Amino acid sequence: MAYHADSSNMDNLEVLTWDMFGQASRELAQQIVDSGYEPDIIIAVARGGLLPAGALSYAMGVKLSDAINVEFYTDVEETLPDPILLEPLLDTNALGGKKLLVVDDVADSGRTLDLVLKILQKSAAEVRSAVIYGKSRSVVEPNYVWRHTDQWIAFPWSAEPPVTKSN
Repeated sequence: MAYHADSSNMDNLEVLTWDMFGQASRELAQQIVDSGYEPDIIIAVARGGLLPAGALSYAMGVKLSDAINVEFYTDVEETLPDPILLEPLLDTNALGGKKLLVVDDVADSGRTLDLVLKILQKSAAEVRSAVIYGKSRSVVEPNYVWRHTDQWIAFPWSAEPPVTKSN
């Protein structure tokens, strides 16, 4: 997701701090491990899923990881008509027969996660999903969710504007 400077003015806001992110990552990893699922590869849904996927990769000891690039949100609660894949494209042929864990920051509408799962289920042996936050309106119920909320979420990695060149 993009930087959301005006999200701090929202009444309906859930704030995830860096400390809470560390706790969420460990607790989500524990959920997955306790379920008995052992993915061969962790796939991040870029960009929001990159940090959660990296954290889960380390917490679970899964060394193989990759990313699939999808754009959907353009601003606070503003989306494109449909989620779209962005280049470079993930080599789904290389995932044949593998057990995958798809990781994103949030299943909001669930449409991004739904697109990614449908693409990956065509080649992988098994695909499960994990998110930090799940929302009741999501069209997909992720296999693993740290916390449920229906509020807008301020993530620590998108809480500040992008860094620009200093003078």
